[in-house]
Amino acid sequence: MLQLLAATSNKHKIQEFQDMFRDQPESLRILSPDDVGGLPELIENGATFEENSAMKAEQASRYADISAFADDSGLVVEALNGEPGIYSARYAETNEGRIAKLLKNMEGVTNRKAMFVCVISLAYRGHLVAQFRGEVHGVIAQEARGNAGFGYDPIFIPDGYDKTFGELGSDVKDTISHRARAFAQAADFVRAELETMDDFEFI
Repeated sequence: MLQLLAATSNKHKIQEFQDMFRDQPESLRILSPDDVGGLPELIENGATFEENSAMKAEQASRYADISAFADDSGLVVEALNGEPGIYSARYAETNEGRIAKLLKNMEGVTNRKAMFVCVISLAYRGHLVAQFRGEVHGVIAQEARGNAGFGYDPIFIPDGYDKTFGELGSDVKDTISHRARAFAQAADFVRAELETMDDFEFI
């Protein structure tokens, strides 16, 4: 059986990946940090989503001595030269503060194009094995709308919709989001490897 450690404390992310493999209970088990006695603080001081995601996956897999995956994600706003980007979670001290700061920085700006990005890295014993990038494009709303989701969801309107992620809710977001797209690619990779376990180096 392949054991794959989720290098995150976000239970939603762990559950999302577990749900993708419910049909393979005998061949794959998704572990949380609690299952390996916890993880040390993971360093993420890279300049891109790819670098930060790889760092976390490599550190976790090396520490636990098993395969691991980690993600790094954020909001990229075109008119703000890519901000908040990799600093999305540190743009301000609170979630409300981050949204308020972004809306203030967008005052009077007509180009409101933005995208959410998620990069998932898979690593084995400290070595990067594969990466998967998911994106969802849209625009920044004029004001926060909706209470569903988290982070910048109340101010992001995905292309093809007239509501924010905060208004659309998880039924829609979990289907089209950046994270869902990256997770789907990672899941396809893992499934393909599970079919050829004899040649699978990611175990």
